[in-house]
Amino acid sequence: MNSSPFFFRALQLTACLIAIAGFGQPAWPQSPNDAIYRYQGPDREQRLLAGAKKEGVAMLYTSLAPTESRPLAEAFEKKYGVKIEVWRALSEQVVQRAVNEARAKRHTVDAVETNGPEMEMMAREKLFAEFSSPALAELPANAIPKHRQWVPDRLNFFVVGFNTSKVRQAELPKTYQGFLDPKWKGRLGIEATDVEWMATLFKIMGEQAGMAFFKQLAQQAPDMRKGHVLLAQLIASGEIPVGLTAYSANIESFKRRGAPVAWVPVEPVVARPQGLAVARDAPHPNAALLFVDYVLSREGQELLLSLGRTPINTKVKGAERKFGYTLVDPAVALDEADKWNKLWDELLMRR
Repeated sequence: MNSSPFFFRALQLTACLIAIAGFGQPAWPQSPNDAIYRYQGPDREQRLLAGAKKEGVAMLYTSLAPTESRPLAEAFEKKYGVKIEVWRALSEQVVQRAVNEARAKRHTVDAVETNGPEMEMMAREKLFAEFSSPALAELPANAIPKHRQWVPDRLNFFVVGFNTSKVRQAELPKTYQGFLDPKWKGRLGIEATDVEWMATLFKIMGEQAGMAFFKQLAQQAPDMRKGHVLLAQLIASGEIPVGLTAYSANIESFKRRGAPVAWVPVEPVVARPQGLAVARDAPHPNAALLFVDYVLSREGQELLLSLGRTPINTKVKGAERKFGYTLVDPAVALDEADKWNKLWDELLMRR
């Protein structure tokens, strides 16, 4: 696995959030829940469970699809008898709601789970708190931010998804340059916010070669659609025969439901970490941390794998990567967002 520091899309947020990106590392404030979040005594789990049962509930904000977030919440509830209320939206909406509530001192959310770069945004807004968990030792050390205000819980791989009724796997090129062949014109789709994918290819190809590639790719008239679930749906329906930036998990989800879809890891493969955190001012801190423990545990990670998601826990069988990939660094993604967002718009969105 490569862990080169790369990028992500610049979110189209309201003006109140624009200032989040690009400033230096903040001083992390203490949380009123630190005694709970950082406790590591031998009776840790028992104390958490007792506290969580008294609280009775935890509120989760997430961009994880309901087909995965609901079974995860239900499995936790069955195991511990503590309810998880889920508010699900696109990642930028998760950021907006969490930040706006924190600024208004409305402490509603207990835990947050969404894209790594958006998690970094919220961390810089001081929404999260460092926490201990037995599962942290089983996560890749280079994937955990140094500030430990959030941790990765799964990966999203950018892969080439295709409709098996429209395209044979043998037809697909081994490299992205192969999609510049005229036969692919009008048959490709790209998720409209996948700036980090472009930035990664630029870095690997070099500025000159990267610019030449994306200018030619634009001439192929790729269908730009916002939302990875939507892109997978359009691939499944055949409206878009080939998606260049599909999430492998989304394609797997449609495949399990009988859709004529499959995916291949065209090199270089980019992986974005998805993150999980406890809210600094969570009203139900015991339940929040108990839920985070569960999601990061082998049991929770195996459930994610069974639902078609890619777990981060290195001890989960069946989650081995059979191809190399480059891991997005969310902090660098924020710091370089303006540059890559501008280039993305110029090359692919304004045509």
